[in-house]
Amino acid sequence: MRRAMYEAEVGDDVFEEDPTLNRLEEKAAEICGREASLFVPSGTMANQICLRLHAPRGSEVIMQEEAHIYVHEAGGLATLAQVQTCLLGKESGMLQPVELPKAFRPPGDDVHLPVTSLVCLEQTAMMAGGAVYPLETVEAICRIAHERGAKVHMDGARLFNAVVASGISAKEFARPVDSLMFCLSKGLCCPVGSMVVGDRDFIRQARKVRKLYGGGMRQAGVLAACGLVALEEMIERLAEDHEKARILAAAVEGSPIVDSDWSRPQTNMVIFRLREVSASSIVAGLEDRGVLALAMEDDERIRLVTHKDVSFEGTRYAAAALAGLLNSPRQGVLN
Repeated sequence: MRRAMYEAEVGDDVFEEDPTLNRLEEKAAEICGREASLFVPSGTMANQICLRLHAPRGSEVIMQEEAHIYVHEAGGLATLAQVQTCLLGKESGMLQPVELPKAFRPPGDDVHLPVTSLVCLEQTAMMAGGAVYPLETVEAICRIAHERGAKVHMDGARLFNAVVASGISAKEFARPVDSLMFCLSKGLCCPVGSMVVGDRDFIRQARKVRKLYGGGMRQAGVLAACGLVALEEMIERLAEDHEKARILAAAVEGSPIVDSDWSRPQTNMVIFRLREVSASSIVAGLEDRGVLALAMEDDERIRLVTHKDVSFEGTRYAAAALAGLLNSPRQGVLN
């Protein structure tokens, strides 16, 4: 990627004159089977652009209660899109089609009620342990929303993890939704960037909102060059990350302090809830052993994510350290 950055042919992307970035946008649209795409600096910006375009101010957006858009985007729903939320999927960590019909506001002109304008789903579902939304579930959610006049946006930050895990193409996952974004960073290894994908007119509008949000860049081809490497060389290798996650999950199985109701990994994430000890104490014990992990905000759950720069050897070392702490937590934390 660094060589690609060095060799990139560049221009001014605000004027749509950067040839490398133009190629990346064409490539992303082609992979997803849509008319156009737009490069943006971050997944958060990508999601917030789509929210602003799909959801009129004061309308209501349906999403899972721990969705990244709701929890981890610094209140952008309120400050940028200026919408309110209807939160579902508490038990499963994912939206369930059976929940959706009752969540929609009734049709009509009742002055007391907001309009349900948008449904957002997250592929993969991070707080469900990186679970993959099955294509039939995505299609059912889109059918329910569209029948009621609402749009559907897919936060596909880890879309290609879902593609590799399920064998379903990005085109199939993208087909029923009104817009989607995916990250070029994370498992695809780019230092910067995400793509917004949709119909040509939607992307034209998204380009203006990107400018409004400060995302217009000049010689951005140096970043787009990394994105082209990601889409051409980094997708299939995601299967390695999924295998590493299964190694970590084996270290969690059977621990007396891990809640038995946790999602075994389908992709590159392991998230589990602890009993008796805090997540931060286990994370501190791991850090003492040279392993970095994340304690979630409730201090009850730990998140482990695998990626290219974690080797299989390093994964096995991390798994052994984790197993030691989870099976002798008090001794391990005190040591």
